[in-house]
Amino acid sequence: MEEYTPIVPFEVLSRRLGLPPDRIVKLDANENPYGPAPSVYRALAECRRYNIYPDPEQTLLREAIEPYLGLSREHVVFGNGSDELIDLTMRLFVFPGDAVVNLPPTFGMYPYNTSLCAGRLVDVPRRQDFSVDVAGVERAVAAGGAKMLFINSPNNPDGSLIAREDLERLLHLPVIVVLDEAYAEFSGESFVSWVPEHWNLVVLRTFSKWAALGGLRIGYGVYPIPIAAQLWKIKPPYSINVAAQEAALVSLAERDYLMANVSRIVAERERFRDLLSALPGVHPYPSRSNFILCRVHGVPSVALKQHLERQGVLVRYYNKPGLTDCIRISVGRPEQNEVAILALRQALAELATTEASQE
Repeated sequence: MEEYTPIVPFEVLSRRLGLPPDRIVKLDANENPYGPAPSVYRALAECRRYNIYPDPEQTLLREAIEPYLGLSREHVVFGNGSDELIDLTMRLFVFPGDAVVNLPPTFGMYPYNTSLCAGRLVDVPRRQDFSVDVAGVERAVAAGGAKMLFINSPNNPDGSLIAREDLERLLHLPVIVVLDEAYAEFSGESFVSWVPEHWNLVVLRTFSKWAALGGLRIGYGVYPIPIAAQLWKIKPPYSINVAAQEAALVSLAERDYLMANVSRIVAERERFRDLLSALPGVHPYPSRSNFILCRVHGVPSVALKQHLERQGVLVRYYNKPGLTDCIRISVGRPEQNEVAILALRQALAELATTEASQE
């Protein structure tokens, strides 16, 4: 079983690097650099219900999210982050030996949970431009009797979107199509309104990114009602804690404030990509999310990641097929991105000199 590799905690890294927290520019986990709405902190400080078990049905939260989605609460199931819903949805359908179609390179939790369910992972690699090989998926489903297909859009780690016509075609397959839209708010595109029209479409969303609640673990799935009814039977009743529910409720009430931050991140993403493009040997891919994947030429990307880390700039490095020469950089505040550009420029120059001396 291939284990999922999480990010090293901030406090541990600070101690390991010997750098104070205010010297570290953390751009490795696609976190929202602006943090939650200020009213979230106040609500959590004033809440007096932490000694009481949380509402197992998330009644107020499911009511509050209806206008945000434009769909009935009957479609919505909340989870301890969307990770829990990936796990529960897979456990609902996948039995030992059942095939799950995965589209690498993509989010690592899909193969991880397939292993936990003793499922059989069927990889259909994305094309060189990270678009989905629809014909390849169709062949895999026909050959392997697959139960589920996972699609990440915007896709992590490259930030690309699935084309509308591709999703329409895939929804004709006899599989449950799980569309993970964790970064949808940064893309301006979502297929959540399609759920009532398709028996086999599940859309996963989260408060981790747009609302900056990653540390509180609050996500949700939008399901066809018959599937939602079955999911409630296997969902742990108290997996969403009081603090997470309170923070999500306040975040929905603070949509204007939080979406203004999303707009700032989107604008900064484009500026940051231009700065990255100007660096020698760095090719940033277009992104519709809050991160940018860069292919690096001329220097080992793992060495680049380690060099940046010693300077207190944290980025994500991949050691996977098609990504071994890539790093992923989350979009921070403008001042954080400026520090990252300076660190990258220095690291690239030093590493290029080292490479040249070894030839």
